[in-house]
Amino acid sequence: MKLLSCHPKSTLPLHKIPSNTLPPSFSSLPNNPHSLHFSSSTKSTNPNRLSIRCRRSEYFEPQQPKFNTNPTSEAPSSKIYVGYSIYKGKAALQVEPRAPEFAPLDTGAFKLSKEGLVFLQFAPAVATRQYDWSRKQVFSLSVAEIGTLISLGPKDSCEFFHDPFKGKSDEGKVRKLLKVEPLPDGSGHFFNLSVQNRLMNVDESIYIPVTKAEFTVLNSAFSYILPYLMGWHAYANSIKPEDSTRLNNNSNPRSGADLEWSR
Repeated sequence: MKLLSCHPKSTLPLHKIPSNTLPPSFSSLPNNPHSLHFSSSTKSTNPNRLSIRCRRSEYFEPQQPKFNTNPTSEAPSSKIYVGYSIYKGKAALQVEPRAPEFAPLDTGAFKLSKEGLVFLQFAPAVATRQYDWSRKQVFSLSVAEIGTLISLGPKDSCEFFHDPFKGKSDEGKVRKLLKVEPLPDGSGHFFNLSVQNRLMNVDESIYIPVTKAEFTVLNSAFSYILPYLMGWHAYANSIKPEDSTRLNNNSNPRSGADLEWSR
């Protein structure tokens, strides 16, 4: 049995190979990704009819998914979930970012409508390395609050108070207080979340120690994600070289910001 395989140095095109010179069937070596497979069915009315099957090259690189970080782009984006988890004896803490929101304008541009945030999810422990996430309590850090955490020193502390229904009819019925305090031995910080929810009859306090290393990881992640939560990455991706000539070509009176830009 003879084998016919694709080779860069072949000089005879396949369509010029006389069909009567080919055996009824060919089989390719399984480890040769460039080989051809020829077969002829005995049930076919045309005994010279051949079928060609090319194997996919092992050097083919699949196309990687493209992620859309520019709100002005119409290309679909893939949803990505990331986070950082800390597990301790009495509680667990999961940290997850939430992307900002943009609103379309009549001009076709986009404007930041809501800054992103970071969710802190606290779950109490029910056994060794087991946590009750059905009882989790969530605290969302704003951009300014993230800045406060980043600026904390080893002996500094801070606290944040949230009322999710502030300015609404249920104001005061849900109170959340997050305290971040240094550990007595200076090895890190305590994260303590107290939640009073009169709507669901919940009064719970969950605390978890965070070591220096873990706090450093959090601060590094916060520093990196902060411009993205503010939407500045979308603006940076939208900058084009021709935008630099826009001021010179604009016939309208320039605003105070434009005048400062031209200094």
